[in-house]
Amino acid sequence: MCIDYRELNKLTVKNRYPLPRIDDLFDQLQGATCFSKIDLRFGYHQLRVNDEDIPKTAFRTRYGHYEFVVMPFGLTNAPAVFMDLMNRVCRPYLDQFVIVFIDDILIYSKTEQEHEDHLRKVLELLREEQLYAKFSKFEFPLKEVHFLGHVINKDGISVDPANIEAIKNWTTPSTPTEIRSFLGEPVAQPNLSGEPAGATNLPLDEPAGQRTYGFRRT
Repeated sequence: MCIDYRELNKLTVKNRYPLPRIDDLFDQLQGATCFSKIDLRFGYHQLRVNDEDIPKTAFRTRYGHYEFVVMPFGLTNAPAVFMDLMNRVCRPYLDQFVIVFIDDILIYSKTEQEHEDHLRKVLELLREEQLYAKFSKFEFPLKEVHFLGHVINKDGISVDPANIEAIKNWTTPSTPTEIRSFLGEPVAQPNLSGEPAGATNLPLDEPAGQRTYGFRRT
């Protein structure tokens, strides 16, 4: 369930904690041959809201008014706060055999024997910190893993073909809203066209208020 917190978000002082660049995270994977993927259960709901902030999360249903005592989805600072938490929790293993992106954890190793030790350490850490994984999405050990829209194996990293197909099948945007919606997908797929990150020949960054919607598919 996601509440419309747009008005609350307008009044919220933004947390500038940086989310990591996906391509920077993947630089660590050179030489890895064995992988496990953990998705935390209910993600943000594993964090409690400060008592004084609970009333700010109030929402209305036909059954009455309710407040969240755990962090709800839809808050502008939720990704940054959770990313900060996970970086602090996993700090002993980051850049060694763990990649974290918000509530997604990838464990990578050069050998299966090494991977057993790495996996045990991460699971023990999550238990100590009382962070709970979603068993249905717990995948281990794998020679090839789908993670953050990419396919990863010992031979390298490639964009998940399903994501490429989804972009190919998009209808041509014709309004500012549709263009903004489209931008969210390619931006999350670095180097999708094989060009350097940031390179584009699509006129997508014009002010949304301008009523010219030139758009060229490549």
